[in-house]
Amino acid sequence: MFRGFELSVKEDFLSVYKSIGASQHEYNKRRVDECLNRFRDGSGDLLAAKMTAEWFPEIDAQVFISHAHKDSALALGLAGHLHKGFGLKSFVDSAVWGYSDDLLRILDDAFCYNETSGTYSYAKRNRSTSHVHMMLSVALSRMIDRCECIIFINTPQSITSRDYIKGDKTDSPWIYSEIAMTRLIKKRSREDHRGTESLLATESLGTDTRLRVRYDVDLDHLSKLDGATYGMWTIRSHGRAGATALDTLYDLVPPSPIE
Repeated sequence: MFRGFELSVKEDFLSVYKSIGASQHEYNKRRVDECLNRFRDGSGDLLAAKMTAEWFPEIDAQVFISHAHKDSALALGLAGHLHKGFGLKSFVDSAVWGYSDDLLRILDDAFCYNETSGTYSYAKRNRSTSHVHMMLSVALSRMIDRCECIIFINTPQSITSRDYIKGDKTDSPWIYSEIAMTRLIKKRSREDHRGTESLLATESLGTDTRLRVRYDVDLDHLSKLDGATYGMWTIRSHGRAGATALDTLYDLVPPSPIE
């Protein structure tokens, strides 16, 4: 990761590019699915070892897009425009977290289900859930580390409405985890990123209404990016693509004082 941005825009922002973003997102999801297929059989130990060693080895992206589940259209529109306007590849975080329930079901059916009683073991389910969330969290951290640019879409869907102005609370554990990682992961130069193939982004799962947990989120280390500034980036990047387009964004938006 080189730079991180907090994007605040309206719901219809870049909506005309949604179909382009959706095609990119579906491609990434297929790559993740192909990767998961290699881990569906065998013991739980082998599953974890292989996943942590080989997770998403072939997905390449320069921009990681973090967003709330209800902001999927926004994320796809952004990904579509980044590709169409700047020639940039994005990874939307839902390509990772979207498989959380599927992966849990595979493990639970294999290791937690009691055929005699027709029920699942509560203790084993707790253990399988902790393993899956740990593995996916590690995978996302690696993807964030590999991406040069991180864009967090900040709307009332991701930051709770009454705290939206201050931007200090979220109901999503996935958003909390991703934002925390952008602060903790060591920053690398843009030259370092461009010397190798890069990657990633994710959608957050909906919050369980039976359990509401609010996480403190610190966004001070992310540079502020609004729709007007994004439009200026598009204008100033005319004729530029890929890394040079990102350089224009970095020059246009000064780093956060603590970035």
